[in-house]
Parts: sequence; C-alpha cells; structure tokens
Amino acid sequence: MKEKLKRILKRKAEIRAKLDAQIQGTIELTEEEIKALQGELTDLNAEEEAVLDEEEKEEERNKAAALEKTMKTRSIAKPEEENEPEKRNLTVEEKKKRGKELKEKRAITVGNSQIAVPKYTAKGVKDTFNEVSTLIDLVTITPLEGGETYERGYVISYGEGGETDENGNYKDVETQYGYAEISKQKITAYQEEPEEITRLADNEYHDKTVNGTSIAVKKKMSKDILVGPGTKGRLQGIFTNPEKFAINKNTDIEISSIDNSTLNKIIFGYGGEEDVANDACLILNKNDLQGFADVKTADGKNFYDIELNGNTGKINKIPFVLNSAAKSLLNPATKDGDYCMAYGSLSNYEVALFSSLEIKQSDDYKFKEGQIAHRGSVFAGGNVVAHNGFVRVKKGADVAQNNLGEV
Repeated sequence: MKEKLKRILKRKAEIRAKLDAQIQGTIELTEEEIKALQGELTDLNAEEEAVLDEEEKEEERNKAAALEKTMKTRSIAKPEEENEPEKRNLTVEEKKKRGKELKEKRAITVGNSQIAVPKYTAKGVKDTFNEVSTLIDLVTITPLEGGETYERGYVISYGEGGETDENGNYKDVETQYGYAEISKQKITAYQEEPEEITRLADNEYHDKTVNGTSIAVKKKMSKDILVGPGTKGRLQGIFTNPEKFAINKNTDIEISSIDNSTLNKIIFGYGGEEDVANDACLILNKNDLQGFADVKTADGKNFYDIELNGNTGKINKIPFVLNSAAKSLLNPATKDGDYCMAYGSLSNYEVALFSSLEIKQSDDYKFKEGQIAHRGSVFAGGNVVAHNGFVRVKKGADVAQNNLGEV
C-alpha cells in the first residue's frame, strides 16, 4: 500500500510541476491538456484519499486490539473496585464537596478515562454544485489572438425574382446584409489563499483555488452571453441585443405561463417561413424547466418527455441548456416584458477569443502577510452573428389557466 501511495504522490507532483510551469509561462499547454491534467489530479486525489483511509482504518484496528489487550491485563492485575471510581473510599472532605455540588445541581466528575480520543480531518475537498452553464462551451468560439475588434457579416434577406418589364429589363433584386461587431472585453478574476494551504493542508485545497479562478471567468462569460450590456468592453447579450443589431424585437414571443402549447409556440415562432430549424436549442432557467415537467395530460401523466443530463437535456427531443442569468417566467418577481428564454441555433452566437485564458500565481504582492495571489484574465467579445439568430421569450400578462396547463 505504501508503494501505491508513493506512485500517486509522484504523479501528482509531476502534474503540479506542469501546471506551475504553465502559470509561470515556461511551457504552453492547451486548454484541453490543462483540463486533462486537472481531471487526472482529481482522480489521483480521490485515489490517495482511499489509500489513506484504508491506512487509518488499519491503524485504528491495531490500536483497538492493543487497547483491548491492555484493559484485559489491567482487569486481571487490579481488584475490581480499584477500576471503578465510585466504589473506592472517599474522604470526609470529598463527600462534603460532592454533596454540596449535587445540592447546587452542578455536574460533578466521578472518574477520568485513560483513553485518548484522536481528532481526524477528512482528506480532500468536497466540491459544490455546478455553477457554470455549459452554454459557453456550446456557442461558436473563434480564436483571434492579438485582435482588437471583429466583424461578422450575415444575410438579412434575399430578393425575389420576377418577369422582365415591357422594356425587357430584368427584375431588380437585392441581397441585404448586416454586420455584427464584436469588441474586446477583459474579463478578470482574483483571489488569495494563505501560504499554509500549500505547505500544510491537503494539496487539493490549492488545486481547487487555482481551478476556481478559471471557473469564475467562465461563469461570467456564460451569463453575459444572455445579459451582457454590449457597452464598451462588454459582451452583447442575446436578451440585450438592440434592434439595430441582429435581432428584430418584432420576432419576440410573449408567454404568460407554461402549458401544453408553450414549446410549440417557441419552436414554430423561430426561423423563416420556408422551414423549421432542426438544430435549435432552448435556453432557460431551471425553475421554468420544472414548469415544463409539471404540465400534465388529462389523465394525469406527464405531458412533456424530459431527459436530464446535468446542465443540459431534452424536452420532447428538443435540446435545452440551463442558465441562471435567464429570469424565470414562473417567478412572481419577474416583471411583464422581462426576457426569460431564448431559442435558436447556438452557432448563431459567436465568442471571439482575443487571448487565451491566463492564470497567474504570485507570492510577492502580499509576501509579508503570507498570502498567495491568484489572478485570471481573458480578452474576449461576443455577439449574435445571424439575422434573428434567436427568438426571445418574454413574460406576458397573466391569463387564466387550468390545472392541466391546457389553453
């Protein structure tokens, strides 16, 4: 078992050396390589914990056996009354003191155990629930290292042909174009940890801190895809996309509640007049997903067939992704006119990466205080890059609805 532990510790040291080298800039690792190393590190931490737990259990078994042997020896060596504090003779002063304490209803000590109870700290760090929508991983990502701004052209509409006029002239047609501008935004995250974390505590605490800096950056970007204000240096969100850009507000859908016709309204409200999109995805709040799950048929069965896979899944075979930046249609605090859902091809939103995600660590800034600083940053921008690339669902005025969710 000791050999196995040595092997685990050696591999963990190798991985940390690579990640530290990446932070210091002496080597370059791709995001996939970093994820793979962090995943392996997590597995090794779990494996180490299992080995150490087994060693602790073995040590406890040995201690228990030794203690039992010692107690048996003491029981044989000493008279029974000497092992029981209550049965030994008390002095007059001791009896008076004990009687006084009992009258005052105070707790008294009648004996002391010779058994020392050790204190244990569990190995590893239990993670929290997922806080990053996978929306950031599903949209179009375009690397543009060193760039400042980026424009993506898109077609608004095509003309329609016709017959020649009386002079034999061809029918005039026009293909209309629009342009989505993506500007550079600096997204940052900063946190500190005491040096004791790396020197004394389980190394997984340090790993979670480093990884948490990366998660914080992705968390911000994933929310801004929906609600980014589009001001200088900010992503342009789907919900905040002004009419002068890609999405025409006249295509917005108003829904007051979730019933058995809601999904069809959204699906058929998206796209052009000649087809129904087959690669679209619904972006919504978890509370509204429950609203779809609560819709029943007349005989009490679930109306919507929902497949769950963490942050993503399907409603009646239609893909969905959860994002907490989307307000809940069913939340009474959500106002009429607030955007709650979006439906469209996720490739219609583009994130331009003007730099790679950089995570740096420094012992210098708060050297005197013994704090290790972690900072992460990425230069990126984002915008809807297709004409009416998403249909947006906003909360409408309340209407009557029966218990089955039927119109």
